[in-house]
Amino acid sequence: MVGRLVQLPRGVKQAVAMALDSVFLPLAFWFALALRRNSFFLQGLEEVRWVFFLIPLIFVPIFYYCGLYRAVLHHIGSRFAFLVFCSVSVASGVVEVIVQILARGVSHSAMIIFWLLCLLFVGGSRVVVRMLFSQSSFRKGGCQLVAVYGAGSAGVQLVRAMQAGEGYCPCFFVDDDASLQGSVINGLPIYSPEKLPGLVSKYNISLILLAIPSLATGRRRQIITELEKLSVHIKSLPGLMSIISGKVSLADVREIDIEDLLRRDPVVPEERLLSLCITDKSVMVTGAGGSIGSELCRQVLMLKPRRLVLVELSEFALYKIDREFAQYKGSVEIVPLLGSVLDGYFLETVMTEYQIQTVYHAAAYKHVPMVEMNVVAGVRNNVFGTYRAAIAARNAKVDWFILISTDKAVRPTNVMGASKRVAELVLQGQARDGAQTKFIIVRFGNVLDSSGSVVPLFRAQILRGGPVTVTHPEVTRYFMTIPEAAQLVLQAGAMGKGGDVFLLDMGEPIRIADMAQHMIRLHGLRVRDAANPDGDVEICYSGLRPGEKLHEELLIGADATKTEHTRILRAEEEGLAWSSLEPLLQRMKAACDVCDATLVREILSEAVSGYSPSERGHGSS
Repeated sequence: MVGRLVQLPRGVKQAVAMALDSVFLPLAFWFALALRRNSFFLQGLEEVRWVFFLIPLIFVPIFYYCGLYRAVLHHIGSRFAFLVFCSVSVASGVVEVIVQILARGVSHSAMIIFWLLCLLFVGGSRVVVRMLFSQSSFRKGGCQLVAVYGAGSAGVQLVRAMQAGEGYCPCFFVDDDASLQGSVINGLPIYSPEKLPGLVSKYNISLILLAIPSLATGRRRQIITELEKLSVHIKSLPGLMSIISGKVSLADVREIDIEDLLRRDPVVPEERLLSLCITDKSVMVTGAGGSIGSELCRQVLMLKPRRLVLVELSEFALYKIDREFAQYKGSVEIVPLLGSVLDGYFLETVMTEYQIQTVYHAAAYKHVPMVEMNVVAGVRNNVFGTYRAAIAARNAKVDWFILISTDKAVRPTNVMGASKRVAELVLQGQARDGAQTKFIIVRFGNVLDSSGSVVPLFRAQILRGGPVTVTHPEVTRYFMTIPEAAQLVLQAGAMGKGGDVFLLDMGEPIRIADMAQHMIRLHGLRVRDAANPDGDVEICYSGLRPGEKLHEELLIGADATKTEHTRILRAEEEGLAWSSLEPLLQRMKAACDVCDATLVREILSEAVSGYSPSERGHGSS
């Protein structure tokens, strides 16, 4: 019955509401007189019978004029309550004035009781209808049953947003604060976390929203670990810094940050180091449209450079990042330039014309299987793109040149890692050759949620129902977040003296298989394996890809020294003198010019200690 009422046209619903008011408001007048006289049998009031017909004629037009019949019951709140109060008060006042002028035997106290009964009926009837509609949605499966972890201001705002909208039905709060447990907020009870497993089963909860943006990192990770065991989809509000307006809405809710799965706290930046190479300076970022390059640009802009030059080969990527930065163009000169890092003349011209003082070189091919299958293209971009950018910076008298490198450059087993190690050698060779420019290398592990990382791949596979593909059960990787990686690059550049290799103290590496299991459980699903054949998503092991390591490293040697930043280390590593490296680069370029991938691999093995080329790969690109 209620379900059919929900489907009625809006005009019909308004007519039903007017009809109900026309019946029950006169009854409220009857009850007011009865309560005043302590009797339901009202004798001697024939002269006020006309009042029962007058009440609908007064109330319904006033309610209509005030917008009471236009209110959507799904969205009623404090403003609606105020509207009910004003509408009922005005209509009751009009009725009382007429009654006092034209009738006798109706006291002021009876009219006050009538006013209170009208408030109770009009407000209460709307709340009851709304509850019935909500229960109808529950029964029809028209909304997702939700538990909210956190009964603070953020959680309360989130519940109000869900109650006013469609698709989500909040059932209860969970909160660690014992003083709140047992209370009721917005009609929802507050329980302790210990009761959550039973409540999830009782209410058939399908989603838990973590609504404690001020939660400390360690406690947040602990709560997420406990919630994982419930096989319920978990989403979260971002941290306080992300909720700029102070208001919380359903648009703020998102999947759990993968950084919550890291086994360490995020690295805290040193403000002085961040600004040294950037504030009031002319800065250039190559590969500005990529995952790391675009985040570098965002971090740079917050530090108020005088000018930011964006160099990008992809027109769409450059257009997208330039549109994103439109808000900064009044305070910072932003120059979007289409161009390749293989064009040394273009780079030197740009650096000279725009008086570039700091270059962040993020342009590179980084996907191991792609570079393994496209050896020549990978080496051209990673090695000679860096070489030409470095020479251009030296000729243009740039102050700082920072290369974004990778842990795969350490004892590489693939072309991508070997090419990045040669790029490091180029910068070390230039530094040893007496360059005025400070050439600095920043080396780190995998970046969470960057293009081509396992995180978006796993997420897409989980949403398709699996399987989730992992190369090997024991494969491990170091991880950091994209903003964290960008901040590391900016700070390391400020500490460099020339030829330095900086790396982050990244804690313990993470098993990729563990990360896959975490992500499956955080989506409210179960891992399907031999122990749980009825699970939802299977993890399949595809085997290590060509050139892929089981475990990555960050140091070539065993020596690393501390720096001004407690979580950034300086590696002490051997390099090649420029006089030794330059002939190898000339031979490598000649091999690339004739697309001889085999010879390119052989030269890489000469230049890079520990690299042994495999027979796979193509040299046609």
